[in-house]
Amino acid sequence: MIGKGNWFTEVMEDEGMAFSLRVREKLHEERTAFQHIEVYETEAWGRLLVIDGCVMLTSRDNFVYHEMMSHPALFTHPDPRRVAIIGGGDCGMLREVLKHPGVESVVQVDIDAGVTRAAERYFPELTESNDDPRASLLFDDGVAWIENQPTGSLDLVIVDSTDPVGVAEGLFGPAFLGQVHRVLGEQGLMVQQSESPILHRDTILARLHGHMRQSGYARVVTLQYPVVSYPSGWWSATVASKGPHPADFRDQDARHKPFATHYYNADIHRAALAAPEFCKGLFTDQ
Repeated sequence: MIGKGNWFTEVMEDEGMAFSLRVREKLHEERTAFQHIEVYETEAWGRLLVIDGCVMLTSRDNFVYHEMMSHPALFTHPDPRRVAIIGGGDCGMLREVLKHPGVESVVQVDIDAGVTRAAERYFPELTESNDDPRASLLFDDGVAWIENQPTGSLDLVIVDSTDPVGVAEGLFGPAFLGQVHRVLGEQGLMVQQSESPILHRDTILARLHGHMRQSGYARVVTLQYPVVSYPSGWWSATVASKGPHPADFRDQDARHKPFATHYYNADIHRAALAAPEFCKGLFTDQ
C-alpha cells in the first residue's frame, strides 16, 4: 500500500502494527497465476520486493535471512552434497548454498517463475549463481515435487517460503514435513523459516515444532536472528535433524570458510541457538 508521502506500508492487522519504507518509484508490477508481485526503488533500503502486499526482501538487509537459513544447516551436516530449496524464487538462498564447494547439486523448486524473472531483472546480485552447473531451477509445486523424490536422496532441504497462507500453507503441514523426512538421508536436515518469535511463538513456531517431532525428526531447534524489514524485526529458522544437532556443527570449517559472508560466522551460529526465557523448551531441543 502506497500512502501519502510515497511510503510503502505493510499493515499487519492481527498484530496491530505496520512497517513502512519511503519509496521513490514503482519499478515493476504483475499478477501471476499465483500472486501479486511488486518491485520498488526505496529512498534508503535499495530495492524492495513485495508479494501480495507483504515485504519479501530489501537490498539492504536480505543477507541476514539468506545466510541464516542456509549456512547453519550446511555446517551442521557432516558432508552436505545434495540440496533442495523449496520456494526461494528470488534465488538468494541458491547463491548462498552454492558458496559451499562440497555441494554437488542444488534443485530449487518454486511454484512461480514470475518471482525469479523479477529477481533476475531487479536483484541481479541475488541471481548471480543461477548459471552454476550444479544448480537446477524448476517451476513447480514443491509439495508434489518432494513426494516424487526417492527415499534418502537428499542431505538438506531448505524451505524458503512466504507466510503459511495461500500457496505456502502446505509447506508447514505434517504431511509435507513427513515426506521431507523420508527423502532425507540418515544424517539429513531440513530448515524452515518460522516467522517471528515475538509475534508467532504459539500460532506458528509451537505448531511447527510439534509437526516436525511427529514426523520423526530426532532434533528440532530454532535459531533466531534480526531482519529489520520483517514483522517485528525479529525472525527465526527452525532446523529439524535426523542426525546431528545444530550445536554440534563443524566449528572449524565455519571459522575458516572459503567464502565471504556479511552476517554468519561460527560465533553467530552458536549465539543464534540461545533461547530467550519465554521460548525455552520450544527453541531448544529438550
